[in-house]
Amino acid sequence: MIKKFSLFLLSGVILFGCKSNVAEISGTLMKPAAGTYIYLEELQPEQLKKVDSVMVSPQGTFTFKREVKNPSFYLLKLTENNFLTMLLEPGDNISMNTYYDSLSYPVTLKGSEGTELMVEYNFNLRGAIKKFSTLNSIYMDNINNPELSKVVESLDSMAQSYLNEINTYTKNYIDKNLTSLVSLVALYQQIAPNVYVMSPSQDMKYFVKVDSSLNVNYPENALVVSLHDQIQEMSASIENRAAETASAGEGSEAPEISLPSPEGDTIRLSSTRGKVVLLDFWASWCLPCRKENPNLVKAYNLYSKKGFQIYQVSLDKTKDAWTKGIKDDQLEKWIHVSDVQYWNSVVVPLYKIESIPTNFLLDKNGRIIASNLRGEQLVKKLSEILN
Repeated sequence: MIKKFSLFLLSGVILFGCKSNVAEISGTLMKPAAGTYIYLEELQPEQLKKVDSVMVSPQGTFTFKREVKNPSFYLLKLTENNFLTMLLEPGDNISMNTYYDSLSYPVTLKGSEGTELMVEYNFNLRGAIKKFSTLNSIYMDNINNPELSKVVESLDSMAQSYLNEINTYTKNYIDKNLTSLVSLVALYQQIAPNVYVMSPSQDMKYFVKVDSSLNVNYPENALVVSLHDQIQEMSASIENRAAETASAGEGSEAPEISLPSPEGDTIRLSSTRGKVVLLDFWASWCLPCRKENPNLVKAYNLYSKKGFQIYQVSLDKTKDAWTKGIKDDQLEKWIHVSDVQYWNSVVVPLYKIESIPTNFLLDKNGRIIASNLRGEQLVKKLSEILN
């Protein structure tokens, strides 16, 4: 579902416009490079189709004219990472001024109510992204701080606060613009890589609300049809996961994992049979994971001699980041494995992981007896089992 809309997410913004069968886009780029071409591409459900291109004048001006019979999404693009997404409607006459290196944030733009609405959203989202991105810098500045766990706790609280703020803003934005295609775009924005503003599991009613409204107003729009199909898939997936989670709590066997350790040795999850095992999924870039690691250290120190083991699987992007996280958080005592494939790791679909940290407590036979135990919950559960 998300992959089909990834083209929206790269921009962080989608713009709109509309009224005769010809839409016109004219603009001025400030400080353009000589000989620059600007491109117009149509965004279809499964692909981008290049439809026109012009050379920007020495003064930075450009103009496109495009026959548009129905509201359609287009990208105005300079490079793969520098573009503005628009929704053109019949009769749109968009004029804009923007810096050459930041098409997504025009200095001025008029001629389309929908476009102006999306620009408004984009600037609010950019503010949230800026605040969110400062947290990693703060963490790195405190990496050797003996009070790191307290710093991480504070950062986690701040991150959740920023996410809640933009989530609330987005819901209000959707409610105010429910009959506009801008509401569809708002469903798929990110505040950081793989950190979505709207969560299908928590905000499903808004996905359904947008789907219902746009199906009435744009029943033949290809993207609206695609959204509707995806909502059906999402609803079924959520129901299936709920059923699977319920059955997992009844003693299902944890699927086998066989991945390399930092030393290059392949270690199977099944090799831990005979012990009570916490199967924990984490990553060094995940602040909530780092916050939880001291609790794992405490639990391990208390119960490792009584038959407790931790099998920790990293979703890191690089081995260096992974091993540094292990060392910095003093996690060397237990088992670590990873294919360092980030969200492409083989364990993600195997365990249906949607966020981290995620963990499963396994009995001595490798069967799941609990999941997502945090802090003192883990210690209490281990006390019940091992004392």
